[in-house]
Order: sequence, then structure tokens, then C-alpha cells
Amino acid sequence: MESLGTFLKSRRDRVTPDAIGLRTYGASRRVPGLRREELAHLAGVSAGYYTRLEQGQADTASGQVLDALARVLRLDRVETVHLHNLARQSAKPGLGEPPAEQPHARVLTLLDSLGESVPAIVLGRRGDVLAWNRTGHALFAEHVPYDLPQDPRARPSMPRMFFLDPHTRALYTNWHELARVHVAYLRLTAGRYPTDARLAGLIGELAMRSDDFATMWATGDVSDCTVGSMHLRHPIVGAVSVDYQVWLQPDSPDHRVEIYTTNDPASSDAVRVLTQQSGTGRQAMVPPPST
Repeated sequence: MESLGTFLKSRRDRVTPDAIGLRTYGASRRVPGLRREELAHLAGVSAGYYTRLEQGQADTASGQVLDALARVLRLDRVETVHLHNLARQSAKPGLGEPPAEQPHARVLTLLDSLGESVPAIVLGRRGDVLAWNRTGHALFAEHVPYDLPQDPRARPSMPRMFFLDPHTRALYTNWHELARVHVAYLRLTAGRYPTDARLAGLIGELAMRSDDFATMWATGDVSDCTVGSMHLRHPIVGAVSVDYQVWLQPDSPDHRVEIYTTNDPASSDAVRVLTQQSGTGRQAMVPPPST
């Protein structure tokens, strides 16, 4: 998992003195971005305190200090949230094994109400598929058994499939763009849930087994994942282009319903074929709801 110091340093390296109007008087520099003392001065804290903060030796950092650092480092809203999440980790206990995730009953009702004409998937905290309708399964994972979400021990992991499954990689023509989104969102999630042993294990596995993941993780990018486009080369129906949007669930905020809508007539026809082949009218494959 990422530490506060690692994130601060990665962002400090990205901010050049010229970008923020800091005069250097032609002095040679051995760091790619701001020096620690420069960032500390601009944020209104002592250089010693900031150094301890970056080295993980400071007990706490106030919200005011974190916001000042975010301002100087030009962090966006999501990056600032991530900064605050990382700063709270020092008070957290070690890694623990979380209980198996189950989607809320209202989420399953929503999925069922969508029917089969609109591909949809319910994703858990770590990107595990908690439920999907038949069209969602046929569009994104027709090469794996449809009933896998019923078994918490065997649920498909979208991040794992994205980086380790050649069928999934071949499916997306904009794979690199979407892969960066997966990595940046996993980093945000890791900041929210620093004690999740399964999440830490997933990140470690992907970093060890995928050079692409390791390279993207090293960039330090962090972002939310709410809307975007996916361009597919489906083995059955050919080219499909869809837009995705995420519906967050108040009852289970770390669960996400991803809805996929086609953005051209040819893609609509392709999804209609998948819907017909996958069995219109059959219920979505879902596990028992949480109570």
C-alpha cells in the first residue's frame, strides 16, 4: 500500500518552480520538482516538520496543513481526498481480512429492473463482480462461466482480468487508456481502505505479474472512475462502442453499479444480438442479498 510520504514526494517531483512562479536565480537543481524546503515554505510549515511528514515520522497532520500542501502541489479534488485518506493511515491498525462482500437488496432490485437490454455489472470494493445481467456478462466476459459471481471465492476480478487475462486484454481497443483508469482508481481505493488485506494482496499480485501494471502504478496517478468510453472488438459481434456511467450506492458506498449504453447504431445492433443470444427474459445472476 502507498504511504503519505511516497505520495507527497511523487507530487512534489511533478511541480516545477517555474510552474508556480518560484524564482531559482539560475541555481543548479538536483531534484526534478520542488525541494522539501520550498514546498514547506509555500505551504506555511517548517522545513523540519514537512521532512518528518514525508519520512513518516510525524504523528499527525492537520486538515489545514494538508489543504495547504494540496494547494501548492496543485492537487485536484480526488487527489486531495486521497492525500487526506493517506494522512489518516497512521492511526489505523494492521491489515485484516474483510468479510465477503454482498450487494444490497436494493442494488439487486435495480439490476433486475434494468432487464437485459442494457448491459450492467455490480462491482465490489476491489473490482470483483458481485452480480451482472446476462448481456453484461456476454459483452465483457463471455469466456468465463456466467454463474461465477455466486461464489465469493471464485468471483471474477475485473482488475485481475484486465491485466492478467489475454482474452480481456484483446477485447478492448482502448486498453491502455482503460488500464490507467483501473490503476488510478485502485490507488484511490487503497487510500480509503488501507487495512484491506485482500486489496493489498491484489495490488501486490498485479505488480508482480504484470509489467504494465507495475509501470502504471509507479506513476502515482490517482483518480475516481465515474464515466468514460469503452471500445471493444468482440469475438462474436465485432466492433462495439459503449459509454459507461457509475451509480454509487448510499447503502453500500464501496459498491458500484456500472451501466453501459451504446453510442452508435452499429453498437446498438451488436448489443441487441448479444441480448438475444444470451437469453432475453432470464434473471440476472446475483448472489443472495445482504440483510
